[in-house]
Amino acid sequence: MVLNYIWLSFFFIAFLVALAKLIFTGDTQIFSQIVKQVFDMSDTAFRISLFLTGILAFWLGIMRVGEKAGIVQALARLLRPLFRKIFPEVPDGHPALGSITLNIAANMLGLDNAATPMGLKAMEQLQELNPKKDTASNAQIMFLVLNTSGLTIIPISIMAYRAQMGAQNPTDVFIPILIATFASTLVGLIVTALYQRLKIWNWVVLGYIGGLSLLIAAFIYGFIRLGSAKMQVVSNVATGLILFSIIVLFLFLGFIKKRNVYEDFIEGAKEGFAIAVKIIPYLVAILVSIAVFRASGAMDYLIDGLERFFAVFGINTEFVKALPTAFMKPLSGSGARAMMIEAMKTYGVDSFVGHLVSIIQGSTDTTFYILAVYFGSVGIKNTRYAVVAGLAADLAGIITAILIGYAMFY
Repeated sequence: MVLNYIWLSFFFIAFLVALAKLIFTGDTQIFSQIVKQVFDMSDTAFRISLFLTGILAFWLGIMRVGEKAGIVQALARLLRPLFRKIFPEVPDGHPALGSITLNIAANMLGLDNAATPMGLKAMEQLQELNPKKDTASNAQIMFLVLNTSGLTIIPISIMAYRAQMGAQNPTDVFIPILIATFASTLVGLIVTALYQRLKIWNWVVLGYIGGLSLLIAAFIYGFIRLGSAKMQVVSNVATGLILFSIIVLFLFLGFIKKRNVYEDFIEGAKEGFAIAVKIIPYLVAILVSIAVFRASGAMDYLIDGLERFFAVFGINTEFVKALPTAFMKPLSGSGARAMMIEAMKTYGVDSFVGHLVSIIQGSTDTTFYILAVYFGSVGIKNTRYAVVAGLAADLAGIITAILIGYAMFY
């Protein structure tokens, strides 16, 4: 419903701004320019979806190989000790813990199609333990916030979009996204734990958080010491090495497990075509509305206003051009994706803004959509502090994305 109002607002505001330009400035070309953008962006949306097919097919095929080779289960075993501590209301050995770990592990690998059914199953099992069926329990809120923070090891779709848009190195945002999404997850976990008064200061939780924090801190410290020129080179080498190593590792583990790796790959790759076709109407709807909004001049007014606001505080305002993606991200995944694509098309995929919108897109997940789907599936109406904790995670991810974007790409 929220996206519906936003979508309609783009058209109505664009019409009013264009009409005002026609009346007050005599711009007789404004409406013909808007209509031209409708046709051009519809064609662009279709082409983006079409060219995504091959990239999505390959990566979804590799992910399916990893899934069948037991990577998801291995990650689940790795995360289980942590989850026993941050979900104290869930009895040890309860099936919900298994579903939670499988869901988070699948999300970390970018396996959205596998993660969602596992997540809904986990929410249903947590609901069985919930004494107040219309009110979210602490465990359900913690689980939801971990989902909305969007911790992802391999941001497949973002790299695919960057490749399709002609990026010189589509994977150069891999490490920045990893840092930003970790910050989002860490803040979401801490804020939720404070609300629940969890005793997270124990060796298990601190071991997980501390270990990951030190790893991310080492990344940041190492990159800062390199300087901008070497930073780009090392980031490109490290990203390529890590991603290709993952491909080889997944194939090797599938071979060790005596799987038919080729057939597993084909099974997963088939989903790439289905997904590419499925997103066409969504991309057309959102990209056309944004193009109309920009062609009318309304987007320029919005960005100019934000730039003047931040300039008052002496802040470099180049990041403002990426804020529409950040504003849309908690509301709609498809809307934020369209904002990202539109920004890359407008400013250049390899520009500072093009890199920044990619990092923002990968820094967190769609809070309100996940809240509606997961809580709606079990009939929860009172979400308590779930929105606050989820938005805190979003804000942390976006701020980190902006900072790391300036450090690496400005």
